[in-house]
Amino acid sequence: MLDLGLIWIGYLLGSIPTAYLAGRLLRGVDLREWGSRTVSGTSVYYHVARWALFPVGIFDVLKAAIPTLAALFLGRPRGVAVAAGLAAVIGHNWPVWLGFHGGRGIGPFLGLLAVTFPAGALWILSALAIGRLLHATAILALMAIAGLPALVWLAGGPAEVALGGLAMLGITVIKRLEANREPLPSDPIERRRVLWRRLWLDRDTASWEAWMFRHPGQPA
Repeated sequence: MLDLGLIWIGYLLGSIPTAYLAGRLLRGVDLREWGSRTVSGTSVYYHVARWALFPVGIFDVLKAAIPTLAALFLGRPRGVAVAAGLAAVIGHNWPVWLGFHGGRGIGPFLGLLAVTFPAGALWILSALAIGRLLHATAILALMAIAGLPALVWLAGGPAEVALGGLAMLGITVIKRLEANREPLPSDPIERRRVLWRRLWLDRDTASWEAWMFRHPGQPA
């Protein structure tokens, strides 16, 4: 029961919609209606205030770090700690308070890794930084997550973290393809193109600008 309670607490912490609250409090906007329409630090950066990315990002990291640390502090197995952190990622991606309309989970996943395998957090952060420079953040983030289990194995890290990395890869793929239930085109060929872009580029359109700077009510 304690283990299930920790996992449930992880989900509830992850579900706290930090980015959404920042948008409402600082600019009076609903991030579910702007740009990529993800409730994420990136949306805060472009549609709320650039400085707000830092407190939002830190809180998102802590949403998974806290339940992960709590599980280890209470002497629970490392697998339970990883599960609690992943529950926070799931809560962040599908928050119960916003009709399961959330972000992508990178921030909480960094919190999980910071506690259980710090080298993994540096690995993901490096990929994000390089991706930012190359304008290929979505691709490199996906590749970094996919390569994390191999990094854990090569570094002699915990097997539970490697399994958690595989789970995060599945969560990421599902979330990108599901895209907060953004409607798909009716044309089969265009539908396949959109799904391909969602997987690799994390957007529906070929143009990043067209996707990130949509206004409320504007279709993809």
